[in-house]
Amino acid sequence: MNDVSILYLSGRDVESIGLGVGDTIASIEDALREKYFRRVEMPPKPGIHPEEDAFIHAMPAYIPKIGAAGIKWIAGYPQNPDRGLPYITGLLVLNDPRTGLPTCIMDARWITAKRTGAVTAISAKHLAKEGSEVVGVIGCGVQGKSNLEALASVFHTIRKVKAYDVVEAKLKQYIKFVGECYGFETVCAKTPREVVEGSDIIVTATPILKKPSAIAHFRWVEEGGLVCPIEFDSYWDSDTFIGPDKLYTDDIQQLEYYKTVGRFFGVNRVEGELSELVAGARVGRVNDKERITIVNLGLALADMAVAKAIYDNAVKKNIGTVLTY
Repeated sequence: MNDVSILYLSGRDVESIGLGVGDTIASIEDALREKYFRRVEMPPKPGIHPEEDAFIHAMPAYIPKIGAAGIKWIAGYPQNPDRGLPYITGLLVLNDPRTGLPTCIMDARWITAKRTGAVTAISAKHLAKEGSEVVGVIGCGVQGKSNLEALASVFHTIRKVKAYDVVEAKLKQYIKFVGECYGFETVCAKTPREVVEGSDIIVTATPILKKPSAIAHFRWVEEGGLVCPIEFDSYWDSDTFIGPDKLYTDDIQQLEYYKTVGRFFGVNRVEGELSELVAGARVGRVNDKERITIVNLGLALADMAVAKAIYDNAVKKNIGTVLTY
C-alpha cells in the first residue's frame, strides 16, 4: 500500500492562519443552520474522567455541506495551571469524508477558545438586550478573553467590563488587557456578586466541576440580563436554570443526557436550541425585562466548521508539516 500523507498543524500554525473572529462566527452560524435542518451528524460526546474534576471528551461531527468530518479529543484539568500547564489541551483530527483517511491533525486549544467565544456572541445576538453596554466576566483566563473578543465584535455598544477572578494577579492582567485592547471602562470586582449585578451579559468561564458549588446566584441577575455559563452547572445555583424567563441550550439531546448523570437537577423546561434562533425558527428575546440563561455545552460541529476553515487556509498558504504513515 502506498504511503498516505497527513498535515500536522501545531498550535502556532493554527494561530498563524489568522482566521478572524467574524469568519469564525460566520462559519459556526452556517453550521448551526445545517444542524437545524438536520443536515449534520453529531452524536452526544462521550467522556472519561481520570482525575477529580478532570475530563477527556471525544467530540465527533460531520457537516456534509463543507466536507468536514472529524473528531476533537479534548481534556480539561483544573489542576494543570498549578503544574505550569494549560487547563484545556487537545487534538483535532479531520478525515476525508470520501475515504475516511485522516487528512489533518491540529492542536485544538485555539479552536476551542475561539469557537466557544463565537458561540457566546451568536447566543447574545439573539438573547441579549439590544444595545447591551455592560459585560461581566468571571474567570479571567483564555475563555475570558476569547468571549469578550467575540462579544465586542457583535456589540459595538459595550462600554464597560466588570471582571472577577480568584487569582488576583490574573484579574489584574485581564483588566490591563481589556483596557489596552478595547479601551472599555473596567471594574476590578472584589466579589462575583459585584460582577453580576448591573451587567447586561454575564459570562462565567470557570472550571467544570463534578459537584456544583453554587457560588453565583440567579437572584443577582437584574432585569434584561443574559447569563452565559461555560462551565455547565458548576458555578451557578439551580435557579439559574429553572428560574429564568427563558432557558436555551446549544443542544437539547446533550442537555438531556447530562441530566441522566446528575447535572442540571430540576430543569424541565427548555425554550429551544441555538440553531433554531440562528435559522429564524424561534424569536429569542422579546423585551428588555426578560432574564435569560443560555447553556452552551459545546458542539463538535462548531469545532469541525472552524477546523475545516483553518485546514483549507493552511493548504492554500502552505502552512504546517506534512507527515506520512
